[in-house]
Amino acid sequence: MFKRMIWVGIGIAVGVVVVRKLTKVAESVTPGGVAERVGGAGAEMKESFKAFWADVSEAKQAKEAELFDAIERGEDISPLLAEDEDEDEQALKGRLF
Repeated sequence: MFKRMIWVGIGIAVGVVVVRKLTKVAESVTPGGVAERVGGAGAEMKESFKAFWADVSEAKQAKEAELFDAIERGEDISPLLAEDEDEDEQALKGRLF
């Protein structure tokens, strides 16, 4: 009798776990669940874009400072500009599209 009670208890526990998992999966495919996942993906993309834009802005400010310093010293800035063009051409050669 005690063995049967143990097996009934195990069966109930497994049943509860399975029902909870199935409910969670069913909720994730409802329109609300899909909207929540898409919203989360959108938020991640927004943060990624913000980080990218911050990196670009930082690089732009560094290059501007370098150019302004060269102009103030009266140096020729064409070598500074040519370096970027060479790097851009090399980067484009490596692209497949």
